[in-house]
Amino acid sequence: MIEIAPSILSADFSKLGEEIRAVEKGGAGVLHVDVMDGKFVPNITIGLPVVKSLAKIAKIPIDCHLMIEEPSRYAVQFVEAGASMVSVHVEADVHLHRTLTAIREAGGKAGIAINPATPLISLEEALPFADFILIMSVNPGFGGQKFIQTALDKVKKLKWMISERNLSTKIEIDGGIDVDNISQVVEAGAEILVAGSAVYGKNDPAKAVADLIEAASVWV
Repeated sequence: MIEIAPSILSADFSKLGEEIRAVEKGGAGVLHVDVMDGKFVPNITIGLPVVKSLAKIAKIPIDCHLMIEEPSRYAVQFVEAGASMVSVHVEADVHLHRTLTAIREAGGKAGIAINPATPLISLEEALPFADFILIMSVNPGFGGQKFIQTALDKVKKLKWMISERNLSTKIEIDGGIDVDNISQVVEAGAEILVAGSAVYGKNDPAKAVADLIEAASVWV
């Protein structure tokens, strides 16, 4: 099942409730929340209080992507705040198994995020303990970046790794996704497709989500 996950990083925060309702109307399956600390990535966004507020109004699962140092200190707190999915970066967590296990025990789905230049071998041993893998197709930290084409090969390799181990781990991808490349991404094996400016950079976010779903359905 293919799901569009609009990223609120590109939304208008002065009317966030309306922005969320719009993408839900368009058929979004997941609400993607980018959490940045200004250390792991060169930007600062939102934290636990905002996620708690989002959980009160969102009708679709909240997916928190933690682009922060020491994610093990906060991962469970994001589940407790209302996130259904929480991903931590393999580059930031030296005790990845422990963090993934803690997220699952708290009732959330545990994800591993990986940067464009980080090889898949770095998460190979942790793969059985993750519910999803988030492939970054841009360097994390800012919205509106251009899609890195080599991410397609990475998704294909990851799909093979998952299949070889007979796992049910889903593949999420984030960065530069739009109607022009979404079918390629789906063909490669991605199932959860994060889109920021391709949704909230449009005049009608609901229609933008519907257009992405239609473009992705070519390979479904």
